[in-house]
Amino acid sequence: MSAASTFCVSHKACHAPLVIALHCSGGSGRQWRNLAERLDDSYRFIAPDLIGAPGAGTWNGAGTFRLADEAAGILEMIDHHDGPVHLVGHSYGGGLGLHIAAMRPDRLASLSLYEPSAFHLLRQLDSEGHEALGEISSIAGAIHDSLINGSYLAATARFIDYWSGAGTFDAMKPELQAALVRFLPKASLDFHALIHESTPASEYARFGFPVLILRGEFAPVPTRLIACELVSRVPAAIGAIVPGAGHMGPLTHADLVADRLVRQILFHDTAGSRAA
Repeated sequence: MSAASTFCVSHKACHAPLVIALHCSGGSGRQWRNLAERLDDSYRFIAPDLIGAPGAGTWNGAGTFRLADEAAGILEMIDHHDGPVHLVGHSYGGGLGLHIAAMRPDRLASLSLYEPSAFHLLRQLDSEGHEALGEISSIAGAIHDSLINGSYLAATARFIDYWSGAGTFDAMKPELQAALVRFLPKASLDFHALIHESTPASEYARFGFPVLILRGEFAPVPTRLIACELVSRVPAAIGAIVPGAGHMGPLTHADLVADRLVRQILFHDTAGSRAA
């Protein structure tokens, strides 16, 4: 992961608390500007552009894309940092954050996720969870088919409107629409990686660090179920609802979400120092 693909607001020594924030599909590290502005100078803040984002490269097609492929650069950041690490993620970035946390449970001071798209958890739920997985799989399948037959615009509109509300894509500026259409192949890979994630849910139940699970008041059924499942499964987890927000709360309600994330990070710094 190159320096050009990272939104970083501090160059503190590697023993300072490090906050790594992971963005949603179709977004970029700039999504977390509000969070960065609220952290004081004692923190080192990194919000990397993930594969497919404007500041990063595209997937090289070396094999079946997995969350492990996306996580490699983040794990390297964690391994090269001597101080406490706070991990933040939204949607795809939240699903990725869970994978990373399971890989480095002894290195995290806290984990804060907004509606993580950990779709593999839906398989373990009742009929409502299976229906939700079918809903997500339908969208993933439509994107896959569109990449084959060339109907990119309609597929991108369906992808955006599902998460942000009907008519959102049509209301966007043409340049933003074009950028999202270019992202569509990676969106298909993201869905596949999230649905077929192999980390067992039992790994999350062993997390010993503080976990915050945020969701919007109007969360879609799949991510609402996932958020509730994580809060009930992870002993150290607490859940909170952002009033008036939907799945894209970190963008539409950026101040509310950033304030809640900062409180979580500041409150658990003492515990994070002990863990480090």
